[in-house]
Amino acid sequence: MNAAEILKTYFGYDTFRKGQEDIIASVLSGNDALAVMPTGAGKSICYQVPALLLPGITVVISPLISLMQDQVKSLNAAGIHAAYINSSLTENQISKALSLAAQGIYKIIYVAPERLENPGFMRFALNGSISMVTVDEAHCISQWGQDFRPSYLKIVDFIESLPTRPIVSAFTATATEEVKTDIECILRLRNPKVVVTGFDRENLYYSVEYVAGKKKDDFVTDYMDKHPDESGIIYCATRKNVDNLYEKLSSRGIPVTAYHAGLDNGIRKKNQEDFIYDRKPVIVATNAFGMGIDKSNVRFVIHYNMPQSMENYYQEAGRAGRDGENARCILLFAAQDVMINKFLLDRKEFEGMEDADIELVRQRDIHRLHVMEGYCKTTGCLRNYILEYFGETTGAPCDNCGNCHREYTEVDMTDDAKWVINCIAETRGRYGQAVVIGTLAGANRARLKETGATAYRSYGALAHRSDAEIRRLIAHMLEEGYIVQTDGEYSVLQMGDIRALREENARVIIRTFEERREDAGGSRRKTKSKRSTDSLTAAGFELFEKLRALRLEIAREEALPPYIIFSDKTLVDMCAKAPGNQREMLDVSGVGENKFYKYGQRFLDAVGAFMTDNPDAVLSMEQGEEAYRQEERKANAGQAWTEDEDRRLAEEFEAGMKIAEIARGHGRTNGAIRARLKRQGLME
Repeated sequence: MNAAEILKTYFGYDTFRKGQEDIIASVLSGNDALAVMPTGAGKSICYQVPALLLPGITVVISPLISLMQDQVKSLNAAGIHAAYINSSLTENQISKALSLAAQGIYKIIYVAPERLENPGFMRFALNGSISMVTVDEAHCISQWGQDFRPSYLKIVDFIESLPTRPIVSAFTATATEEVKTDIECILRLRNPKVVVTGFDRENLYYSVEYVAGKKKDDFVTDYMDKHPDESGIIYCATRKNVDNLYEKLSSRGIPVTAYHAGLDNGIRKKNQEDFIYDRKPVIVATNAFGMGIDKSNVRFVIHYNMPQSMENYYQEAGRAGRDGENARCILLFAAQDVMINKFLLDRKEFEGMEDADIELVRQRDIHRLHVMEGYCKTTGCLRNYILEYFGETTGAPCDNCGNCHREYTEVDMTDDAKWVINCIAETRGRYGQAVVIGTLAGANRARLKETGATAYRSYGALAHRSDAEIRRLIAHMLEEGYIVQTDGEYSVLQMGDIRALREENARVIIRTFEERREDAGGSRRKTKSKRSTDSLTAAGFELFEKLRALRLEIAREEALPPYIIFSDKTLVDMCAKAPGNQREMLDVSGVGENKFYKYGQRFLDAVGAFMTDNPDAVLSMEQGEEAYRQEERKANAGQAWTEDEDRRLAEEFEAGMKIAEIARGHGRTNGAIRARLKRQGLME
């Protein structure tokens, strides 16, 4: 078989995606390769396809146990023999896996970088035939990357210890020019084929919402209420935030789970599986969760707090929409997020690094934090901001992000905010909003004279502002935590955390916006608001739900995540094509031969049963339009079959033409063609 045949046979796809064919061709020619491809672009196929064509074993170095297990399950489901070697296995299991690999039964072996120094694995590597070493999540090798792992520095020693140097391929979703250069140099790649397919994920809709304090909880719960059937990830900066938000969502009956490093290993494993297997469609987590998670149907990623860098944000937000369907990436921003991240960066540990390097990394981290803060505060196109950071040239605004759909008005009220602080200090935190607003506005009220407010320096300091403007400023300062409002029968305003206001470049910006009703002119693309299920009719969606239920049933029987059986996109294509036999089922995108033999007949039966109950069902919008066109232009629809037409029908079917193609040529429905073929004994 060649690469294209392997792609179709095992993965069920007719064509390669952008960049895949170039990488595969280079590797099969014996060249090293480095690929920077966004999440969901199909990086794994770039090494899995050549692994089946190369004579020896492909060793894939991967940082996480969950990533290895997920990849191996997917490969085995597709009929590809693969195994992983990590600490979750017993010594006997490891020995057996390596023995089978040495016999050529396993073509792909996943290992953690730490395993490369294990004496038993080294014996296997020195005596085995290793054709390719693949480094996944390759940015982990660079101390300038967001996930630097010192163990990755040992990879090159392993490669150079082998009797014959194998092909070396490296893959990552996030790499600046600096990190990319590091990967090439540290791995000592030899004239590698470098493919950068771009960082634009067109199916992702980015937005930033200015929300602080308890309003973040309200935003999340409101979003959950409006999207009850969607799977998503909510990232928090601290374990405390994870626990609090998890409790709040659970108490509302939302099927949610949690993940952070403070949980017991067994609990973390169970919670992660609950999410992957769709038992709990929503997970609240710190950034300890997610690397290597291949769950394809994540429809949203919400960042409860601002991440520490654009690399982190791009990688975490990129876990949405891996199936190519539309998804939302929402960042909830408050000024306190910057302070939280500075605190976390101050506590960051640097394992095995020189003092001079540590200082450089600290400076880099602060710079990245400023870049991330800039993303949260920009009123320009969010997609362009991301792409420009990663070195891509951008054009017009994308018209597919929150900022492109808003008209912003900004007012700098930094000096006004300082007067609010002064007023609260002068009143010694004894009064509520009414007195503070009246004092700042210079109101002539008896109550202010009674309190002595008319003698304060802050009296009338904001007389140029309306009461509504001052109230909006106070609300903003409460949200940011600069001031606090006590609980009780008579709540008063008191000082909060004003450290951020003391910084040299501190600004208090009050932003208001209006949603644009029409698409922005001159945009480089129209908003992608539809999903593939939107192409189905009501009947088609009914079939889709039946196929989803069948997929879940099979997934539970096989102890596999549902998306490993078939993706939602594959099920939609199955509904649109309504296959009636093996040949037609193999024409569905994402259905390879092995998956057909494992699961295909059950899905054929489900489609067949639905069509028997609904013989005249139009399943897709395109099918409905085609049927309408046929009604108007086909004169022979509904007429008796002629001998000549029967003969032509048999010839076309035996030549391998698809039912839909035959139907168009004869001016008849798919159902009429199938019925005639059955009558002729050509179809069961």
